[in-house]
Amino acid sequence: MDKSFPPPAGSSGDIPDKNLSGHTLTGWGSLAVHGGHRQDPMYAHQTPIYASSTYVFDTAEQGMRRFSGEEDGYIYSRWGNPTITEAEEKIAALETFGLGIEVKGILHSSGMAAISTLMLATLKPGDKILTHYSLYGGTDELATKILPSFGITAIITDLRDLNKTEQVLKSDTAIKMMYLETPANPTIQCVDIEELSKLAKQYKCIVACDNTFATPYLQQPFGYPVDFIVHSTTKFLNGHGTAIGGILLGKDLEFMKTHCTKVHRLLGGNSNPFDAFLLTQGIKTLEVRMERHCHNAMEVAGFLEQHDAIAKVNYTGLASHPDHYTAMKQMRHPGAMMSFELKDGLQAGIDLMNNLKMCVRTVSLGTVDTLLSHPASMTHYSVPGSERERYGITDGLIRMNVGIENIQDIITDLDQALH
Repeated sequence: MDKSFPPPAGSSGDIPDKNLSGHTLTGWGSLAVHGGHRQDPMYAHQTPIYASSTYVFDTAEQGMRRFSGEEDGYIYSRWGNPTITEAEEKIAALETFGLGIEVKGILHSSGMAAISTLMLATLKPGDKILTHYSLYGGTDELATKILPSFGITAIITDLRDLNKTEQVLKSDTAIKMMYLETPANPTIQCVDIEELSKLAKQYKCIVACDNTFATPYLQQPFGYPVDFIVHSTTKFLNGHGTAIGGILLGKDLEFMKTHCTKVHRLLGGNSNPFDAFLLTQGIKTLEVRMERHCHNAMEVAGFLEQHDAIAKVNYTGLASHPDHYTAMKQMRHPGAMMSFELKDGLQAGIDLMNNLKMCVRTVSLGTVDTLLSHPASMTHYSVPGSERERYGITDGLIRMNVGIENIQDIITDLDQALH
């Protein structure tokens, strides 16, 4: 497979961008390495882990200026920290590369913390969220079990049907947010960011998009009328499974710097310097990691599609996937995530997991090693089968994060496990 990928969606190629020193960078990979970095006062090569809970003032007057917002500077690490700032600004630069816009990012302790800040900062009692099936389980539970106690409810529909989506928007003026997750977890469904965000704007809705599976290297939702992006930085952005984190990014700078920042600080879902440091180091290799992830994923998808034990492969790089066109329209490459269904159901899924030799049995994703999970016996074990199948999670469904190992070793392990 040719690993010279096309430019990101919304970009006309290697459009110059600037890192924070003002130097013009023309390549995405250069920005991943250098973006967001400021020279450390002690001339450390890497931004240090600023393990300080609080910061001192030269004078009482300086403290007054910082608390009032007249002077920039750090006050308390729940509010901001130099190590955290670098990660925030690096991700913001990557999400906007080539788009000619500025956004602000706020790093959180987890992806769910970032989503919680988003919801509580933008919605009020009586508001509704329009979203789709096959969301990440934590997001689905937040929307259906936690937010209703705040008077905020969710409407779930098939957002791949634009006519049906418009009917829902037209019939309910209480809908204030359209929440997208594409590709979605774990069925790898894709929705059309461009068409849905344009439709949402016609009905004066906020648009938010979870870009965790794609990363800003493969997909740039801010190239469309999207207001907010969230990531679980735990996944591909970190890439090594060493730190939990999340980020919320927004186009409305005034909102992000004022009300959204206030909500974030008061909810207390801030990141910490050590996790931010690990995240920053991981992002520097994102481009080369994603190219290898994606190359391997195409090979694995082709192998699985031809295997006698497999009933169906959910990978948007395959022409057989119903969302293939949508994915190709808005992504540089279909990515590293896929799922597949085994013909013999639950026991076949359990047997496959038990037979793995190199690939790893675990429930996360985005790391350099190949990870497999069996929702019916793991994450969704307690969910009734009829409810799982409503979301496309069958007894024999396996979710797979294709790693960067030697491709033949991955395929050999899968083949022996399937037999």
